[in-house]
Amino acid sequence: MHTGGEPLRVIVDGLPELKGNSVLEYRRFMKSNYDHLRTSLMFEPRGHADMYGCVLLPPNHPSADFGILFLHNEGYSTMCGHAIIAITKLAVEMGWVKKESPTTKLEIDAPCGRITSFARIEEGKVQSVYFHCVPSFVVALDQDVNVEGLGKVKYDLAYGGAFYAYVDADKLGISLREDNYTQLIKTGMDIKRAVVKSSSLVNHPFEKDLSFLYGTIFTSQKTYNGADSRNVCIFAEGEVDRSPTGSGVAGRMAIHHKKGELKPDGMTIESIIGTKFKGSVHDTLSYGPYEAVIPKVEGTAYVTGQNEWLIDPEDPLKNGFILR
Repeated sequence: MHTGGEPLRVIVDGLPELKGNSVLEYRRFMKSNYDHLRTSLMFEPRGHADMYGCVLLPPNHPSADFGILFLHNEGYSTMCGHAIIAITKLAVEMGWVKKESPTTKLEIDAPCGRITSFARIEEGKVQSVYFHCVPSFVVALDQDVNVEGLGKVKYDLAYGGAFYAYVDADKLGISLREDNYTQLIKTGMDIKRAVVKSSSLVNHPFEKDLSFLYGTIFTSQKTYNGADSRNVCIFAEGEVDRSPTGSGVAGRMAIHHKKGELKPDGMTIESIIGTKFKGSVHDTLSYGPYEAVIPKVEGTAYVTGQNEWLIDPEDPLKNGFILR
């Protein structure tokens, strides 16, 4: 599948049984025991440096429809909005859940917690999907970090199911156009590494496994497709999100809400290729030491194919490789 151009390889069969009693435990077990299958399915020759995937799992609680584990070139993310949008559409159209018009509601247990998603149904088909994210919050605004080649860079640190450093690309003079793809990867990773090295603020209030910086998100007011803003996320080990990044938009909703910048109907954010997500605030709440929001993020996904992958035990490249 793809959501806004960002791929999602949905693994529905063939993995060994993952042991555990929660999605976070399944995540730890796969990382410790079957990480070679992640690389086999995400890396070349079956995938590429920017491939993304998910595995469907039992939920944390019977009240959910299913659990989900996210895969990418570096490991296992804690939240993925584009995957939630895609898997919601797939679950409805494959009949894994009961289709109800005009809206089908799903409860999905992700590593970051419970996600509630909604498929908008028209003429029996899913037209779009929106989800209510986990509590999302601002950790700090206007932080400074020294980045080699850039000097002092200002960033906001926020959580939308994953932690991101948000950087104003306009102030740095960095273009968020497709032809600047290579510079965005390098600069985004340089900023991420500098923040990881210098900051001790990336701490989830309740779960140690969620306490890591996932990526850098560049924002810009220069748009090309009628959106309110452009969003380019450099995450994991230099992956470039083709979509506006669902968890990244969730974090932005927390930032804009805190700054008092959000209109009642939210904002439309476009990606590096011009695809769009709509973001708004569904609710507000206290979450540990933070005043948090429940973001609402909406987008559209499409099925692109069905595949069966084979792993020959005699293949010296069976576990995959990456060329960037």
